[in-house]
Amino acid sequence: MTDRVSKKTRSKIMSRIRGKNTKPEITLRKNLWHSGYRGYRLNYIKAPGKPDICYVGKKISIFVDGCFWHGCPSCYKKPSSNKKYWDEKLKQNKKRDAETNIRLKKEGWVVMRFWECQISKEIDKVSQRVKEKIKNQ
Repeated sequence: MTDRVSKKTRSKIMSRIRGKNTKPEITLRKNLWHSGYRGYRLNYIKAPGKPDICYVGKKISIFVDGCFWHGCPSCYKKPSSNKKYWDEKLKQNKKRDAETNIRLKKEGWVVMRFWECQISKEIDKVSQRVKEKIKNQ
């Protein structure tokens, strides 16, 4: 099956996908900020995998995974074209995530991962889990 748009248009669309400051990340950060949990760092370079949100003093790393890019079990839809490429891409992303989790845990970090759909549907539950982890750490 061919793409519905030209290669140039597809390239432009794909180039606008952000890796930082996505809507789900901002939503979670704002929720934590307004609850008084402010001491976080963004995309902390010194932690393996550059977590989206990091509470360095508590060694808590938080990742907000995009449902499409990381293969959310509840809402990931496999692309119908270029299947081999996308299967390999998703496999590599999942492998990298698992390796990052292992490295962080070895260094004493607590790893929290949330799907973008979790944040959009149940932000209060997600932020409550983060707050509890911060309190208990």
